[in-house]
Amino acid sequence: MNLQELEQLKQTALAEKQLAPDSAQPRITVGMGTCGIKAGARHVFQAFGEELKQVGCDAVLVPVGCKGACSYEPLVEVKLPGLPTVLYGNVDPEKVKHIVRQHLMKKQPVHEWVLPA
Repeated sequence: MNLQELEQLKQTALAEKQLAPDSAQPRITVGMGTCGIKAGARHVFQAFGEELKQVGCDAVLVPVGCKGACSYEPLVEVKLPGLPTVLYGNVDPEKVKHIVRQHLMKKQPVHEWVLPA
């Protein structure tokens, strides 16, 4: 990641902080720290963008910095309005479709990929 990409990531994260915590839109964050990128977070982020567009889901997709659990990267956090936040570990592009279609569309987390709180 170059300096310009890091600055863009910072600006996106700052904008995300200003979203109301009880926003009516689903929110997906993808950990894009150096460990996340090394583990494939860029591909996961792109896969979410493509899948959300394909199913017509109006979720907010945000790249964020390190989430602190490097051994579980790529980490993805899903927040649906009125429901607890769910953290997924070891997400890859193949899992993205399942997470979008089951968790975001049907409001049923994919329990086998959820990290304990």
